[in-house]
Amino acid sequence: MDNLTHSLVGAVIGQAGLKKKTGLAMPALIIGANLPDVDATCFFWLDGVEHLGFRRGITHGPPAMALLPLILAGLLWGFDLWQARRGKRPETRRPVSFAWLYVLSLIGCLTHPAFDWLNTYGIRLLEPFSHRWFYGDTLFIIDVWLWAILGSSVWLSLRREKRGGAWTRPAWLGLGAALAYIGANWLVTRDVERMDSLNMAVSETIAAPVAFDPRARDVIFVDRDGRHGIIPGFRKQATGKVEYLGDAFLPSCDLQGAARADPQVRAFLFWSRAPFVERRDGGQLWLRDARFVDPRAGDRFSVRLPPQTCTEFFR
Repeated sequence: MDNLTHSLVGAVIGQAGLKKKTGLAMPALIIGANLPDVDATCFFWLDGVEHLGFRRGITHGPPAMALLPLILAGLLWGFDLWQARRGKRPETRRPVSFAWLYVLSLIGCLTHPAFDWLNTYGIRLLEPFSHRWFYGDTLFIIDVWLWAILGSSVWLSLRREKRGGAWTRPAWLGLGAALAYIGANWLVTRDVERMDSLNMAVSETIAAPVAFDPRARDVIFVDRDGRHGIIPGFRKQATGKVEYLGDAFLPSCDLQGAARADPQVRAFLFWSRAPFVERRDGGQLWLRDARFVDPRAGDRFSVRLPPQTCTEFFR
């Protein structure tokens, strides 16, 4: 998920009462909820699409879930001591407990892979012990309705706290509403994936959430000929228009050979869940993923292939 969502999750947990456990509790929760995205620094040393095969891996796995909270708790603990030595420590700050800082940092960090799992991009939850990708296919990567639920509950909680009211109640209600919203979206995805309302024979189906409309899914499928197709914005109550993706017959494409020769292709295939090959002007071949065909994504989710990678094309 996006970092605003992660931050709001940490904030609402704090407003549910955990921020009273120790000084600097809210920074531990909010920073912890974003900390696994430290792998975004890979953009400084990886080229092209190589980041696709690196992100949501090593910093999202079990060892990182133990180590990152320890580092964060130590930094916050040291920051509190540093402020105290300089005489800059706020008088209103509660005493700082390293144990509680670690627990809260751990809770914040654990929420990160849990929410990243909810979209179609994927996450390697067991890295480095396993390179397997996991997909929740439940929420769009930026969900404005989840923003509204979490953001309003944090705002109401802070407002009540300022006025001396029961400030944890809005946060708990917000958490409950967010979980109910996520659960409802999970049910929509599982229902659409069954494809029982479509008269089509498919070997694989992905029901990808779309922006703004939690009732709709982009249905990505592979037909009996091995060709990827998509039904944009499909709802169970209405039929959608099938659009086929790709020009090349995938079994005729030596993608593994291209991957051995090009680290860009290798990283893309490691990440890709629904690859297809598109032929553009001039006969150039591009490898893409059916989950990210929105024109606004541009070429951030595509990589150029050698001209002779594919020998057969669809007619």
